[in-house]
Amino acid sequence: MDKSFEKKKKVVYELICDSLYVPMKFKELAMLLQVSKEQRDELREVLKALEEDGKIYLSKRGKYCKGEAKHLKGTFRASLRGFGFVVMEDGNPDVYISEEDVNGAFDKDQVEFVITKENQGQRRSREGRIVRITARGLTKVVGLFQKKEHLSYGFVLPDNQRFPYDIFVPADKAKGAVSGHKVVVELTSYGEAGRNPEGRVTEIIGHINDPGTDIMSIVKGYDLPVEFSEKLLSQAERVAKEVSPADMAGRKDLREWQMVTIDGEDAKDLDDAVSLTREGENYLLGVHIADVSNYVQENSALDREARERGTSVYLADRVIPMLPHKLSNGICSLNAGEDRLALSCIMTVNPKGLVISHEIAETVIHVDARMTYTSVKMILEDKDETELERYHEFVPLFQRMEELSLILRERRMKRGSIDFDFPETKMVLDEEGKPLELRPYERNVATKLIEDFMLLANETVAEDYYWQELPFVYRTHEPPDEEKIRTLATFINNFGYSMHIGVNEIRPKEIQKLLAKVEDTPEEALICRLALRSMKQARYMPENIGHFGLAANYYTHFTSPIRRYPDLQIHRIIKDNLRGRMNEEKLAHYQKLLPEVTKHSSEMERRAEEAERETVKLKKVEYMRQYIGEEFEGVISGMTKWGMYVELPNTVEGMVHVTNMTDDHYDYYEDRYEMAGEHTGKAYKLGQKVRVRVLDANRMLRTIDFEIVDVIAE
Repeated sequence: MDKSFEKKKKVVYELICDSLYVPMKFKELAMLLQVSKEQRDELREVLKALEEDGKIYLSKRGKYCKGEAKHLKGTFRASLRGFGFVVMEDGNPDVYISEEDVNGAFDKDQVEFVITKENQGQRRSREGRIVRITARGLTKVVGLFQKKEHLSYGFVLPDNQRFPYDIFVPADKAKGAVSGHKVVVELTSYGEAGRNPEGRVTEIIGHINDPGTDIMSIVKGYDLPVEFSEKLLSQAERVAKEVSPADMAGRKDLREWQMVTIDGEDAKDLDDAVSLTREGENYLLGVHIADVSNYVQENSALDREARERGTSVYLADRVIPMLPHKLSNGICSLNAGEDRLALSCIMTVNPKGLVISHEIAETVIHVDARMTYTSVKMILEDKDETELERYHEFVPLFQRMEELSLILRERRMKRGSIDFDFPETKMVLDEEGKPLELRPYERNVATKLIEDFMLLANETVAEDYYWQELPFVYRTHEPPDEEKIRTLATFINNFGYSMHIGVNEIRPKEIQKLLAKVEDTPEEALICRLALRSMKQARYMPENIGHFGLAANYYTHFTSPIRRYPDLQIHRIIKDNLRGRMNEEKLAHYQKLLPEVTKHSSEMERRAEEAERETVKLKKVEYMRQYIGEEFEGVISGMTKWGMYVELPNTVEGMVHVTNMTDDHYDYYEDRYEMAGEHTGKAYKLGQKVRVRVLDANRMLRTIDFEIVDVIAE
């Protein structure tokens, strides 16, 4: 570029940033600036610097264009197919990043990016290009170690399918790992063009065929904390003392009230008890929650650990608790026959299901019976004589509960609360964690009534503290993206359904009405799934913006402080308020603390959900390996251009890949969620019943492959 290189850098800058400038490829730029072949690397450096400044960007066609000067920040989330999205820090809609614009970013990296395409009025069409990686999101990766005998080095095949490369491990950094070991590898290099990332083995989890290695690989892959330190365990031991008269001082004594806990058979941390009596035509409903904050003091070692964990994690064969078992299964668990400290929400509910008065109080309680959902169902639905006799003194209580539950549910439905009743998976495992049975988890009268009472308590507490205008933690659920809802509305017209969408507004009642219309129709599963996919995820916030799915103006999480940190945080705020300690200093403290607590708790909730989902997928794959070659009936539950998902009655979902649809060439029509054959005219639609054969169940990829055997006539 001759001796006047600095001057020509300025020329490049002015040329690129000139508003009259026409986008130009590198070759054209080099020719225009009379750059020799030897000087082209320098020109590339100039262009790269201008890109990083946000002055220019490189288009998909390889042309340098005048750029947006503003660098935006966010977290990159990679897809399984190379492209990805940046989740914006400011909460704006995600920005699509094509594979060629990823610029070396991996899943969860913190990145700076520029917008390359933004169509007004079409928020989801925004596209961007990553210009800089500011922090790596993944420093450790879990995977399968493989090494060929004649080679000294090895490779780790990542479990995380969003990490697109095998990781090179030099011989002296393998820590003795052999082929078949599941390992944790720390990344020492993220690779570059033509070179794989490199790392060193820091931990050998176990051999892939050893019992427990599969789940522990997921635990390590999501960096879930497993053990509590000796310091924490000893602190839990010290505080977990039986309730004393001094502990009860100043509390409302409810030990004479008849109350029960109702949970699953295998539940050990019982954090909610319920009481219910009649006062004339009204109901007096008490929801009594374990006072965990009495034992976990703010900013103690126990509290810092609980805040970091954010939530208990429920995996297929184990629970990773937020608090040590000495607390969660001991003094903080509302065990029958024991005095316990609680925070109670006592509500007077009229016959229409409206809370006409309430009290939130520190209490001492004594649970009379530890009931299970199964037992209560047998009493209320099955009228089982043995259970009726066994719990005869509680039968009137359960009958009142059923009565009030129906009133509350009807009131919630009237206002538009949405109930997506998709079955969760109930797994029966043997002692080594091998799945023996999979079936849908049944919601019954007992699970529903506890759900109804907890929802009412959460709403009541949230509304109380909203109007007190105190710092608080809300459980929020934003309205869905208008574009997604309009797409859904257009699609359901094909079936003769319609939705009323206001100007920039969709009401939950419209979704609920749609679900009611499609109930028991062939297209029910299809439309319910599409409606669910149009929803946003709920999260914790210090601001109240309401809960769309519940059609609630005020909502919080108050009822599970043993297993959710936001609930524990809320209890502290309530107790400070009840005890008159909410002074200016406390207000400032919570206003500063809550944004970080809610953000971190939401992130930890997502992590727990992903880990739980992965363990379920893993066990489903393991279960279906015994059925390879066998046929099942199922429903088409999802569609993409590369194939169809089919769900079996036992909740297992597998993929029918287009490469296994050999009777024709099939094209995917996104507007009508249909896969249609080019020559035969045969079409497959969401919600259609089919018979499939199991082709494969891949433990590494956690995928199940089906092929279509036949279509089942309605």
